[in-house]
Amino acid sequence: MHQTEKKRAAALAALEYVEDGCLLGVGTGSTVNYFIDALPEIRHKIGALVASSEATRERLEKHGFEVSALAETGDLDLYVDGADEANKHFHLIKGGGGALTREKVLAGASRKFVCIIDDSKMVGTLGAFPLPVEVIPMARSFVSRRCIKFRGQPVWRDGFVTDNGNEIIDIYNLQITNPLEMEERLSRIPGVVTVGLFAHRGADVLIIADDKEVRTLKK
Repeated sequence: MHQTEKKRAAALAALEYVEDGCLLGVGTGSTVNYFIDALPEIRHKIGALVASSEATRERLEKHGFEVSALAETGDLDLYVDGADEANKHFHLIKGGGGALTREKVLAGASRKFVCIIDDSKMVGTLGAFPLPVEVIPMARSFVSRRCIKFRGQPVWRDGFVTDNGNEIIDIYNLQITNPLEMEERLSRIPGVVTVGLFAHRGADVLIIADDKEVRTLKK
């Protein structure tokens, strides 16, 4: 399968997790877009939809869906999103698209988190993909200096502003051998809004499309 076909196959496999009356959180990114485009087929099963970004909200609305706020729905039944990297422990790096804060909120608010990826995203050790960190603007340089202590190279994502009005630092060349600890330590730096490590709330299900098939790993 070509990479776009892998993304579509993983996305379509996630549809079976949507049960009748589902309160559904929808992530952000190219793989999730295939999931969004297939949702009209199961419109009758969806109780409410919550979007993790303005881009996702707009795409859902183009398909005629009404998008709710998390404050209206309360906790969600299911969250479907992609990842930039995943490991066998269901830990993820997310935030390449810049929506990590709202994604982490929706993952935390959901009973089940189904992550849809192609096989290129599965890694032994997280960190080859630069780790996104959302920061309030005044803290950018301060947080960057702190991140150097983790032996990473922080790079400001120039010209990018999150849906929350914040900035992103991408930390390159990290070897994340202990994702749980790294997530905790980076999150404690003043000025950090969210770290793109999803270890404490990782995926419950990984749907992985490779050249031949779509396989599912469950926690």
